[in-house]
Amino acid sequence: MNADPLVTRHLRAGLWGLFAFLVLGGVLETLHATKSPYFVDAGQETARLLFRLAHAHGTLVSLVNVVYALVVRARPAVATAAASACLLASLVLLPLGFLVGGLFAHGGDPGLGIVLVPPGALALAAGIALAAWRVR
Repeated sequence: MNADPLVTRHLRAGLWGLFAFLVLGGVLETLHATKSPYFVDAGQETARLLFRLAHAHGTLVSLVNVVYALVVRARPAVATAAASACLLASLVLLPLGFLVGGLFAHGGDPGLGIVLVPPGALALAAGIALAAWRVR
């Protein structure tokens, strides 16, 4: 597998992901600072938690993609199409599940988007395991 396109793909995805979740973090801080009722009211605890989880997991998975790109650059044998696909899928599914779950939260229950979180977590675990397996 040619490592250069894979490195570029993961660096691009990871850095744009970091940008997007930095913006999300700024929006959340602004909502908190302005005491937005949608964000700080007592009935919004579930949504607030899910938004924070989307921000945190999105940032983390973005960093994982950047690190994967750097590892592939240093050790091209680590590159696999399966690991790449899993890591990129987790960058979308995991934070999106929390975000959509928070947007459509009802009382103490998350919205239906939360169903994306387990597949995203499994994709992340699989991608890391596949990459780790190739390190010799």
